[in-house]
Amino acid sequence: MDTPPTDKPRRPQQVYTLLVEVGRKDGDGLPEGSTGAGLMIYSSGVDEAEAVREAVAILKQADLNPLEVSGYGTLQERLDDGHDIHADERALMDRALAENSVIVAQITPFWQE
Repeated sequence: MDTPPTDKPRRPQQVYTLLVEVGRKDGDGLPEGSTGAGLMIYSSGVDEAEAVREAVAILKQADLNPLEVSGYGTLQERLDDGHDIHADERALMDRALAENSVIVAQITPFWQE
């Protein structure tokens, strides 16, 4: 008896905007004297959870110490929320989708006051 294929239809990849706070770790490459950093990331995944897992894994491979991740949704979700998204930001999102990758768009070091 033939078994019908159980392949589920593949869910499309989407790009999620994430803000990741990282703490210090030896060899992290952050500026001397900084206490950590905030990273604006575009990460692809079939859902936000997968995009977060991929981003955290890549950051750990880069000797960074992810502490907290905040998700801001997909391009469409951000547009629906009224975000102003410039062409250069859209280009990075398109690249993340085309390459199925994690792109760090901005790093902002944190300093002790």
